[in-house]
Amino acid sequence: MNRVQHEVPLRCKGIAVVLLKNTPCGYKVLLLKRDTPVLRGVWCYIGGGIEEGEKAWETALREIREETGITKVSLFTSNKFDQFYSAKEDYIYVAPVFVGYVDDDQEVILNNEHSEYEWLTFTEAIERVSIPGNEEVLEFIEKHFVRNSPMEFLRIGM
Repeated sequence: MNRVQHEVPLRCKGIAVVLLKNTPCGYKVLLLKRDTPVLRGVWCYIGGGIEEGEKAWETALREIREETGITKVSLFTSNKFDQFYSAKEDYIYVAPVFVGYVDDDQEVILNNEHSEYEWLTFTEAIERVSIPGNEEVLEFIEKHFVRNSPMEFLRIGM
């Protein structure tokens, strides 16, 4: 008997961004505390949906600006992805993760999606993130974007 197999679709409708700044005490990671009905109270890095006509990296820059007020950023693609399975809608969500380097003196101005922010060491950030899998993304970024210089071909030229 041949059974027809069901394929779970992949959907890429959003992005994630990890912002880094180099301080006298080493690199720090920006985490934001969500203040929306979905994920309220959850500490995470920047994320958002791709709008019609946008490239994923353009969404990353827009979301950085909207969520933090930061406009000067050196952006890289990380070659890492956030992903999860939605049992309710039966699909796998995949989002490219970008890495942004910002100057130490850039001020963060939160929008209404977040109630708090903190610049944390990687160890602190890995302990603080709430969404399963975020800690692996941070470990990957620390290895490839802090302990090692990122490969130039990963830079997003604007």
